[in-house]
Amino acid sequence: MGRLFGTDGIRGVANTYPITCEMALKTGQAIGTYAKQSGYGTVIIGKDTRISGDMLESALAAGVASTGSDVLLAGIIPTPGVAYLCTAIDTAGAGIVISASHNPYQDNGIKIFNRGGVKLDDEQEDRIETDILDSHIVPRGNVGKISTISDSLKLYADFLLDGFPFGKLNKRLKIIIDCSNGAASKIGHLVFKDTWFDTRFIYDSPDGKNINDDCGSQHTQKLQRLVVQEKADLGLAFDGDADRLIAVDDAGREITGDCILAVCAKFAKETGGLKKEVVVSTIMSNIGLTKALDSMGIHHIKSDVGDRRVLEEMKKSGAVMGGEDSGHTIFLDHHTTGDGMLSALKLIEVMLGTHQTLSSLASVMTVYPQVLMNVNVDASRPDFTKIKPIADTIQAVETDLGDKGRVLIRYSGTQPLLRVMVEGPDPELTEKYCLDICNSIKKNI
Repeated sequence: MGRLFGTDGIRGVANTYPITCEMALKTGQAIGTYAKQSGYGTVIIGKDTRISGDMLESALAAGVASTGSDVLLAGIIPTPGVAYLCTAIDTAGAGIVISASHNPYQDNGIKIFNRGGVKLDDEQEDRIETDILDSHIVPRGNVGKISTISDSLKLYADFLLDGFPFGKLNKRLKIIIDCSNGAASKIGHLVFKDTWFDTRFIYDSPDGKNINDDCGSQHTQKLQRLVVQEKADLGLAFDGDADRLIAVDDAGREITGDCILAVCAKFAKETGGLKKEVVVSTIMSNIGLTKALDSMGIHHIKSDVGDRRVLEEMKKSGAVMGGEDSGHTIFLDHHTTGDGMLSALKLIEVMLGTHQTLSSLASVMTVYPQVLMNVNVDASRPDFTKIKPIADTIQAVETDLGDKGRVLIRYSGTQPLLRVMVEGPDPELTEKYCLDICNSIKKNI
């Protein structure tokens, strides 16, 4: 694996290999055939607001239809919306999302869901990748139909809101919502209704090129200022395909995925909703999350990086809650994948259920200063733990930190880089430790 598929589908610059019309056509043929072989005759296609989305949608749809599978176009919809439709539509054998998530508009990508709304596993990706690259698919015979799901957003909004009794609110929370000029721009107005909440939307006017442009979950500075200026209870920032959520509390502080996970896990345990009393996050999660969960008596399991890896560990352990600090949070008792909209609703549910401000709730977790640096290395990827000067430097830092921090070093999955992450109790000292390790790597690799 790795020729086409990365950690989350196929990614690249739009109109440049592998994100070209030709490759999209072949990908559509491979997925159409995969759906038919699975015993289902329909593939759902959704997209975010990038200007290249229409072009890729047309090529993918043509590829799917050429295999005899039907296509249902969901239009502009969050990635987890397509995952939901893969469970709600009986004939759906697969779902495709055209999105590059939080990346700039020039990029695009192709994410694939199985029937049931779960992303492909490694073996399934390998199988589809082989069909794409080796041209195993030779269309012949029947041609599939291409149709539109006219009410895709309503279906998804109804699914999200099921179980949240917001119609009985005693207080209308004041919320400012940053849609990142992406897939959240329309669905946000359906979910966060002004009959329930005092809402103000920003960055909800996509033009094909302004997605994630100094806005959204990666750029919360304006949202933070507005929350304070307008005395809002909460700020919500989504990424381009709305599978991530970063929140802003009433004091204007950014609340990342780890803290959202801690807040929701505490409430779920107290209300009897945290099955197995276990939470899964990745090895990149802040050490503060581990300490917070430990203090609550919640078992913390760490997976490899990526929401797919989080989900794998959740299924193994029976956990119903897991996520990444980047804002992918999975509530497995409600949905099959990370969902920014659902995460926002869950966070609001906690605020209303506890009658506490988000700043008060967020105090459950102390966020340790974290420094992440990248070091360029050659393609040979030597085992740095066996290079004595590097190992000695790492050991010295870990000894100094003790139980007040940690070191995590790993090779990038896509670039010739060593990623060095250090957490510690003090920002300046943490940065110094990270630089010490990086300098040792540069000298000795």
